[in-house]
Amino acid sequence: MKLALVTFLLVSLVLTSTFFEVSMAGSDFCDSKCAVRCSKAGREDRCLKYCGICCDKCHCVPSGTYGHKDECPCYRDLKNSKGKPKCP
Repeated sequence: MKLALVTFLLVSLVLTSTFFEVSMAGSDFCDSKCAVRCSKAGREDRCLKYCGICCDKCHCVPSGTYGHKDECPCYRDLKNSKGKPKCP
C-alpha cells in the first residue's frame, strides 16, 4: 500500500513539473512578441502590460509595431470596459 502511494506521488510530481514548464514557455513567447510590438510606443510600460494580457488570452500578437490586427482576430476583438480596443 505504501509503495503504491509513493509511486503515485512521484508520478504526480513529474507530471506537474512538466505542466509548469509548458505553461511558463508561453510567457517567453509573449514577452518577446510584445517587446517588438511595443518598441515604439509612447508609454511602453502600459503597452507591455496590455499586450501581455492579450497575448496570454489569445496566444498570438500581430506582427509589427502597429496595425496588422487582422492576423490575430482574438487580439483584435478584445475590448475594455468602455468598448474600446484593449490590445495595443
